[in-house]
Amino acid sequence: VTGGAGFLGSVIVRKLRARGAAEVIVPRKAQYDLTQIDAIRQLLEDTTAPNPVDMVIHLAAQVGGIGANRARPAEFFYNNLMMSVPLLHESWQWGVNKFVALGTICAYPKFAPIPFKEESLWDGYPEETNAPYGLAKKMMLVQSQTYREQYGYNSIFLLPVNLYGPDDNFDPQSSHVIPALIRKCIEAQQRGESKIEVWGDGSATREFLYVDDAAEGVLLAAERYNQSEPVNLGSSFEISIKELTDTIVRQTGFAGEIQWDTSKPNGQPRRKLDVTRARRYFGFMAQTPFEEGLQRTIDWYREQVATRSNQPAVV
Repeated sequence: VTGGAGFLGSVIVRKLRARGAAEVIVPRKAQYDLTQIDAIRQLLEDTTAPNPVDMVIHLAAQVGGIGANRARPAEFFYNNLMMSVPLLHESWQWGVNKFVALGTICAYPKFAPIPFKEESLWDGYPEETNAPYGLAKKMMLVQSQTYREQYGYNSIFLLPVNLYGPDDNFDPQSSHVIPALIRKCIEAQQRGESKIEVWGDGSATREFLYVDDAAEGVLLAAERYNQSEPVNLGSSFEISIKELTDTIVRQTGFAGEIQWDTSKPNGQPRRKLDVTRARRYFGFMAQTPFEEGLQRTIDWYREQVATRSNQPAVV
């Protein structure tokens, strides 16, 4: 499980072990830099002896919010391409039985009809701020389908929406919208500040999937799905950034003002997936109500803040 120590990966690893997986290997970047083909080959050499690897679930990626994608587009394109395309190729070469590739909702055209259907993936260019990342990940779909066509290789491609939940990335420089807003509200409360600033005008909409639900969807696909068509993973719950902000403000108890910075981009106008294929092909349906998952995430972050504040100072 590449990225198996990360946000989604750690939940997938836990669920794999609960399902009785004989061995779950989580490569770490310090030992295997997946942007380097020699490291990919070393990883497969180290893990295929004496028995071949049954499956690779490829989650490792360089991700971030709008700000990070705008600041480092070349880095997002190159690193995500190089840690994906060679890995799939080498997995086929080394006899890995199945490859599960995770794409991104950022691969969809900017103005794709709502809800996004997998058939519309190639109907236009992605939203500009996310395009380098989205297109790099989308190349795995091309590769997955062509390797199945030419070599008969069992590789599948999944398209999850934005994820959220405990243990998400709360770094203000690279976090996505939910952890960023939670952190802003809680820090403003702690500092006694009277307002928070939010990018855009709040009109854009997003769909969010709780991390445990996403992990279950990935594993159901890994167990049951063996076809070439890409498959969306989502919750079917769409919410505007304004409504999302109001909800987080209410659930965190922040009593101040929301200041919208309309000089900053909204990102893609709307995001909502059609999840018919996931239900039909491998029986996936999200189970966690949005506000329940959001409260778990807020509670988790408060616990982390409390834990850090109680640590003794290092002299």
